[in-house]
Amino acid sequence: MNEEKTELVEEKKETKKSEREKEAILNIYTSFNNTLAHITDMSGKTLCKVTGGMVTKHGRLKANPTIAIFIAKRIEEKLEELKIKTLYVRIRAKTRSSSLGPGAHAMIKSLTRDGYKIINILDTTKFPRGGPKPKGGRRGRRV
Repeated sequence: MNEEKTELVEEKKETKKSEREKEAILNIYTSFNNTLAHITDMSGKTLCKVTGGMVTKHGRLKANPTIAIFIAKRIEEKLEELKIKTLYVRIRAKTRSSSLGPGAHAMIKSLTRDGYKIINILDTTKFPRGGPKPKGGRRGRRV
């Protein structure tokens, strides 16, 4: 009787471990010239890195939303291999930029459509706090 109980307890522990999904961090850098996706585990170790240049040979298309979807497909292949289904997303644009590049939303939309659970989306765009003065002089750049 006691042996059966211990077996049941051990089986429950194993199923809980297998049910717990692995998590990863997806870092997306989008500018108006390129889109980069970098996946790390929770400790910061790189698992996969895909850029627009790895997907297309046309330089002018690297920041395109369509290319961002292809980047997401490449990422999905790697995540399936690693059995990761849960993501934290960090989006970053070019420093001092007012908006994200065109690829960020397309990539996130593609991943959610394919069944990945996105827990958190965080904007990590850097912005200057004082620092050196911007180029252009007191009255700005005259065109």
